[in-house]
Amino acid sequence: MMSSTLAFCIVTSTALFIWAYLKSKHKLPSPPGPPALPLVGHLFTIPPSRQEYFFHELGKTYGDIVHLHIPTRSFIVLNSTQTATDLLEKRSHNYSDRPPFPIFELMGIDKALSTMRYGPRFQLHRKMMQQYFSRKDCVSYQPIQTRGARVLLQNLVSTPEKRDDHLSHYSTTLILRISFGHEITSNGDIFLDVLKDAGQILRSSGPPGSTAIDFFPFLQYFPSWFPGTHYAEVARRARSTVKRVDNFPLAQVQEQMANGTAKPSFMASNLEAFNNGSNIASNTIPDIQGAVGVIYAAGAETTWSSISIFFLAMVFNPECQARAQKEIDTVIGSGRLPGFEDRESLPYVECLVQETLRWNSPVPLGIPHYSLEDDVYNGMFIPKGSIVIANTRGMSLDDKVYSDPLAFNPSRYLPKPVGLGEPRPVAHYGFGRRICPGRYFADASIWIAAALVLATMDISMALDENGKEIIPELEFSTGITSHPVPFRCNIRPRNEAARSLIAQADISDNY
Repeated sequence: MMSSTLAFCIVTSTALFIWAYLKSKHKLPSPPGPPALPLVGHLFTIPPSRQEYFFHELGKTYGDIVHLHIPTRSFIVLNSTQTATDLLEKRSHNYSDRPPFPIFELMGIDKALSTMRYGPRFQLHRKMMQQYFSRKDCVSYQPIQTRGARVLLQNLVSTPEKRDDHLSHYSTTLILRISFGHEITSNGDIFLDVLKDAGQILRSSGPPGSTAIDFFPFLQYFPSWFPGTHYAEVARRARSTVKRVDNFPLAQVQEQMANGTAKPSFMASNLEAFNNGSNIASNTIPDIQGAVGVIYAAGAETTWSSISIFFLAMVFNPECQARAQKEIDTVIGSGRLPGFEDRESLPYVECLVQETLRWNSPVPLGIPHYSLEDDVYNGMFIPKGSIVIANTRGMSLDDKVYSDPLAFNPSRYLPKPVGLGEPRPVAHYGFGRRICPGRYFADASIWIAAALVLATMDISMALDENGKEIIPELEFSTGITSHPVPFRCNIRPRNEAARSLIAQADISDNY
């Protein structure tokens, strides 16, 4: 009986031969890339984790657009904002599709907007999102975000050692309130468990489109002990959680609508339209479930990651924290908390938030795009069916755009001569027709939390029993989203006036 190893080699060799034959028909060169091994190409060159740094290092040698291949599959890595804009935005008609994702199919999230193939169903879901998360609509959600940020402050004062739980609670509360009108009233809320499980899935699913299962889908049928099957096993274990994420909120909102107790929300609005027959196009219950699932799974996770990165940045950069606090004190004073109406008057705070998103992106690789047709870019051939990766982390480290890119320097965005006049990061929200539809809401959620924390709290390194600083590790999880590994820090009110402001803050729900 043929061994699995021999069968793998035969399939790989045949696929590579076909791929090489088809590629040879085109006279234009592919984008540059590192030398490939016979038969397997770059299969053993691409690391299983921290791919964003690997791709960035390749860019230093081969340029802003890099070509890698394994049998039957071409990878086009974009390491600069310019190349991503040129292809994913200016040629979005060709680069708005997604490749097949065997891992996501196993999980049951392949029909969510972020992973869905391009077509009528994608356009339907995106329209649903845009109607609820336009820039204008998101202004009306600011009272919810302000209230949530004030509750965050009170929780941080009460139990600062539970910082990560409080940050998760903050981001989850906002998303739950907007997506289906649920109000979290205790730490034992079942929705917190559902969202926690969903976030764990996103952080443990491996680099999107770049696991062994994505390379060779047939591996998903092999036993769990077989090399390369790890993420298939992770996906199978996650499937029940995904079903719970889909079904539980729907049942809750339907019951509330029947009782007349449902609060305004994305799900309630779309369910009402569905029940009245005025829904968008052929909108169905599974469409509404899928759209809501993206909002509260991806939205809560990325916001939580971003604010966690903000705290980590403040631990390492106390001088930036102090400058932001001085600006707030000068503009607002100590008699009230900042609000959205102050945003334009706090340019350094704005730059600090933008630098947090550049310094370590919560979505370091995004989700790969897929080319629908052959294309030529700057004299280089990009074949149909290429997996196109916008390396968000690589773009943030582009030294042609950012001076000393590893440094946390909010002043880089201030106009010259006060600052460096460098462009604000944009890659973390994606490109073209795949840009995040909830970006205005996410941006506001991150800003108001950072502004209120800066106005009232001091963040510093934790101390051990000997009074020595505990320096956190700059390590992050690998998956669709990236989160700092657990770290300790000291959080305390800046002074008694700040403590009083926090205690007296209005946290009533008037929305």
